[in-house]
Amino acid sequence: MHQPTRAKAGCGAMLGTLLITAAAAAAPGQNRDPWAEARARLVEHEIAAAGVKDGRVCDAMRATPRHEFIPPSMRRYAYFDIAIPIGEGQTISSPFTVAYMTEQLRPLPTDKILEIGTGSGYQAAVLSPLVSKVYSIEIVEPLGKRAAQTLRRLGYKNVETKIGDGYLGWPEHAPFDKIIVTCSPENVPKPLVEQLKEGGRIVVPLGQRYQQTLYLFTKLNGVLQAEPLQPTFFVPMMGRAEGERIVRTDAGEPTLANGDFKDVSGDQPVGWYYVRQGKVETADGTPSGRCLSFHNDAPGRAAQALQAVGVDGRRTQEIEMSLRVRGRNVRGGSLPEQQPSLMIAFFNANRQPVGRHRIGPWSGSFDWVEKHLRIKVPVAARLASVEVGLWGGTGQISVADVALKVLASKRPAAAPADAK
Repeated sequence: MHQPTRAKAGCGAMLGTLLITAAAAAAPGQNRDPWAEARARLVEHEIAAAGVKDGRVCDAMRATPRHEFIPPSMRRYAYFDIAIPIGEGQTISSPFTVAYMTEQLRPLPTDKILEIGTGSGYQAAVLSPLVSKVYSIEIVEPLGKRAAQTLRRLGYKNVETKIGDGYLGWPEHAPFDKIIVTCSPENVPKPLVEQLKEGGRIVVPLGQRYQQTLYLFTKLNGVLQAEPLQPTFFVPMMGRAEGERIVRTDAGEPTLANGDFKDVSGDQPVGWYYVRQGKVETADGTPSGRCLSFHNDAPGRAAQALQAVGVDGRRTQEIEMSLRVRGRNVRGGSLPEQQPSLMIAFFNANRQPVGRHRIGPWSGSFDWVEKHLRIKVPVAARLASVEVGLWGGTGQISVADVALKVLASKRPAAAPADAK
């Protein structure tokens, strides 16, 4: 359950086309499964191509019917590499995120796994063929019940679920070989540490509301040894974990982190997540002397970066997005949605999209130019996602000094009840 949904991302649009093409290509009476075709393309272009190497994990991703875990109204996006709302303010994680976290667990056929945050049940389904037993806990009762029904209907016999606070783990079935957490606490809950076997692994996103890091922990001599993996964005962990949170940063005045790309880890920008085919480089002609560059030669392939921003439409009326951008042989993809640009998408309290604005699209070759866009914030907005990249287009774009500025705040009238 993680980042905001992008219903029309470039890579997703490509996969939608592949799904249609696969269906059309099936000869009469051939009974080919277009969903399976789409899963295979997804693994090839967005999971294996992005660095997931474990063959067993890739096989599980090819075999798991993600569309069965998604509301019927959203199933056309099932094999897009995006998060999708599943109700109750939660989302199903993007396929790459599920595959990457699964690979980091190093699942073995003899493993007993604990999952915190059942959500739709998709992550548990992916784990099912890889391990001996999966125990999964969901704090949101309607989600937990729905996921349990889906898993039973699809025949996942080695997955057991329950409704409860994942902070407490599942002591009756401890100790666990591995633990995966699909929501973000500020720190690893102590009961989970206690219920992990010596030498076991925990994969968990830790941090604040809008700036988190995915960690791999290994338990050695009773103590967790930390390995940071990559920036990420998940919904906060509810229940007792929320009560113990020290930094309670709800959406106040929106701010963008590391828009000048001065803070880096290797060649990757800190604070930005799901960076694909992008790296930080030195750049003459920009105030910061740094830029984030994306290069793509394969039409439809992902090349972008995202960042979550807290924004409350009841408090913030208008913002301005700005950046500097440079292009080299830039072209859009084969579909209208595959346009190199910067976008800001707004989401309500249930993670449903409520507005989207674009700077761009960009094409051709051009030197550094500065772009600005004034944006009215939807009253219903509680979250925004700043998204920049080629979006399935080709060539190279470089962006620098990405900034978000509040132009007007404190709406004079109270927000309508349905905007809460």
